Amino acid sequence: MNPETSLPTDTADAKAEAKKRRAAAKAEKRAEARGRRGRSQDGADGSPADGESSADGSGGAAPSRRTGLAGWRDRLVGLWMRYVHPVLDVVSPIGWSVLAVAVTCWVLGLLLHLTELNVVALVLTVPLVVAGLFVLGRSNYKVTLDLQTHRVVVGTRAVGRVEIANPTQRPILPSRIELAVGSATAQFMVPRLDADAEHEELFAVPTKRRAVLVVGPVRSVRDDPLSLMRRQVTWAKAQELYVHPRTVRLDEAASGFLRDLEGTPSSDLSSSDIAFHALRDYAPGDDRRHVHWRTTARTGKLMVRQFEETRRSHVVVALDNLAEHYASDEEFELAVSTAASISAQTMREEKELTPFSFDERQRTGTFRQLMDDYTVAEPLKEKISLHELGQKATDLAANASAVMMVVGSHTTARELNSAANQLPIGVMAVAIRCVDDAEVKRSAIGSLDVVTLGSLETLARALRAVGR
Repeated sequence: MNPETSLPTDTADAKAEAKKRRAAAKAEKRAEARGRRGRSQDGADGSPADGESSADGSGGAAPSRRTGLAGWRDRLVGLWMRYVHPVLDVVSPIGWSVLAVAVTCWVLGLLLHLTELNVVALVLTVPLVVAGLFVLGRSNYKVTLDLQTHRVVVGTRAVGRVEIANPTQRPILPSRIELAVGSATAQFMVPRLDADAEHEELFAVPTKRRAVLVVGPVRSVRDDPLSLMRRQVTWAKAQELYVHPRTVRLDEAASGFLRDLEGTPSSDLSSSDIAFHALRDYAPGDDRRHVHWRTTARTGKLMVRQFEETRRSHVVVALDNLAEHYASDEEFELAVSTAASISAQTMREEKELTPFSFDERQRTGTFRQLMDDYTVAEPLKEKISLHELGQKATDLAANASAVMMVVGSHTTARELNSAANQLPIGVMAVAIRCVDDAEVKRSAIGSLDVVTLGSLETLARALRAVGR
């Protein structure tokens, strides 16, 4: 093309229009960039950021910043919670009292020109300033809380450790670490830590009683000698420690289930079991040991025994957890340990188990779940008739073969008889009365066997008496 030749008019117009479109696109991009910056600031103030879903669940653009009085209120609340509240929270109640008296003395002393009040104000201001110096500064720890195990038995030592590390490249001054264990708090000092240095503290948790103890959190604390100001930072979250009830192993002879050896018969027929049902003709594949030879000789053809399949023993452990039925906390703990021991033995023998109390039904999926549920069992202050315990046993396990009711010393014979009358006919019913320091003895209330024990160590002997 000749360079001197002019462009056609329509081509020049197209170029001009393309230039306008590019300019408009650039202006639109700049507007979108400004909008994204504004929305990101709204997200920092607590509103959804760009790309997040709105409150109604739609994926559109985030709502714009609130304006007017509501917007100013939101900004003030955000500033208060972020900057002011953490500072005010450092001052203890004693510190606030001293500060209030100091301000009052300063105001009255300056207005009334009373030197004595000014002196008092100065004396109170000095410890406040010193306390502020004690809590200044920041520590950057890396703290690990490690429990050796999260489940122990009453009386077993529970051990854990707290590891404090300095992940920074500058030394950290000594500080005090607090570890909450239940309602108590353990304290230990952390020495000066150089860069990448570590410090370890071992601790033991007392497990004298059944409970769920909350171990943690771990906090670093800075405060002054007069406790006017206190600054604490949480580094490690709390963990739960289950202190399971104490249990004893029971052999099968002591489990009290000897009468239930055959289980409960069902309508299913089997060629080999315990419960004899009838005779039938021999079929190829039948076990020759089940041939009934006397009938075979009389009829002239092979006859074999037909059996009913028996079900596995179904044991119900009913814990009476009404507070009014127990003379002391120790007596209730004995009842919980007794119920847990019987339930544990039943689970070991792979028998069907239904453990429950008035307000809860213990889980039987695993041994740990069973013990966890017994750990949180608590006495009820409510007024409930004991016959509801027997009724609940019938409702939960109508086909039960043995029901073990664990009760306290204040449970009367009439209440026990009322509870036993709610059980199905033919079920083996045993009531275990837990009485502090009592000797093992056996009695009966109608068809209900009643055994009394005073310590967990005598449980096996008490249940052997039932098995006779």
